[in-house]
Amino acid sequence: MLYRAYQTSADLMSPSRLAAQYLGSSLWQENADRSALRRLSAVMEVYSRMRLTHTRPPYGIRSITLGDEEVEVHEEVVLSAPFGTLLHFRKNTALVHPPVLLAAPLSGHFATLLRETVRTLLRDHDVYLTDWHNARDVPLWHGGFGLDDYTLQIIAFLEAIGPGVHMVAVCQPCVAALAATALMAEDDNPSAPRSLTLMAGPVDCRINPTAVNKLANERPIDWFERNLISRVPWPHAGCMRRVYPGFLQLAAFMSMNPERHKQQFRKLFEHLVEGELDKAAMIRDFYDEYLAVNDLPAEFYLETVERVFQTYDLARGVLTVGERKVDPASIRRTALLTVEGERDDICAIGQTVAAQDLCTSVRPYLKIHHLQAGVGHYGVFSGSKWNTQIYPRVRETIHMAAELH
Repeated sequence: MLYRAYQTSADLMSPSRLAAQYLGSSLWQENADRSALRRLSAVMEVYSRMRLTHTRPPYGIRSITLGDEEVEVHEEVVLSAPFGTLLHFRKNTALVHPPVLLAAPLSGHFATLLRETVRTLLRDHDVYLTDWHNARDVPLWHGGFGLDDYTLQIIAFLEAIGPGVHMVAVCQPCVAALAATALMAEDDNPSAPRSLTLMAGPVDCRINPTAVNKLANERPIDWFERNLISRVPWPHAGCMRRVYPGFLQLAAFMSMNPERHKQQFRKLFEHLVEGELDKAAMIRDFYDEYLAVNDLPAEFYLETVERVFQTYDLARGVLTVGERKVDPASIRRTALLTVEGERDDICAIGQTVAAQDLCTSVRPYLKIHHLQAGVGHYGVFSGSKWNTQIYPRVRETIHMAAELH
């Protein structure tokens, strides 16, 4: 009923927002700053943009600069599965760079949140990405998709890339990435990653629990299932699939700081009225990404809440994938880099570096930890300090591991 109510409301508002979008653009006039017509046009645009979308935005990475050369970048599908696609950002260059799988979160937003991370990695690496699909677009006959399926899908993606691959996991997938690496090491899988970088991930949430961690433990898992899980309504392809709707996660995020979002839309209006189009474009771009929501498969969401945030299976040594127990001590030849942000209020200091203690068979010189001062959660993988201070450590680890093999 919750999803149906949301969809009905969105459908009712859609004609007026569409009309505002076209009316706003038709009323726009150059060199009419602060005029009544410009104000009306700005009102229409702001109103039309205050809506959620459910389609992945484009990555828009068409080229990068390598040295003094501008190199074209092409998106290629390497492997397509019902719940995710392995994307390859192929550079039009003869240079050979280490292949890297960037494991993106399967969350209420799309993997395009890592657009800047991809762009930075492309400087020195051959980049692949886990591009997770919106569960509401996956037909019911494809079955469920839980934490085990997620881990096995990462293994399938690594095997599709082949030997010599490195893996960088951001936030939520750190647990699955570590589990996948352990299982592949145990099997002597030739596609096991040569290095594993875990960035701001909840490996052991018992350490320095944040507000997010505490919220996950305030109620039993049955409460989450009863109150946060809905069935996808008709006419979507995934009709009747049980999901954790992306609009619920976004509503929770926005409720944490509603005044900031109100102020940003107010600034958008003011920039449009004043003709400050560059500043308006920055706000537009942010909210085009932020308001694009992704539904999670119910199985994955509930199992993540329970096994990662409530029972701490990996940290306690009881995590299983299917019938196999995950043993991080199986990892021997993979270099391990853990990265944390000093001001991270989602994944606190100590939760990611805990992986170092779990991987007891990795030699000390293959273990590196980087604590970045002055950044929060998103600053670990985007922004100036990611580019100038964190990324060099990631690059060094990958290239060191590549040379050792």
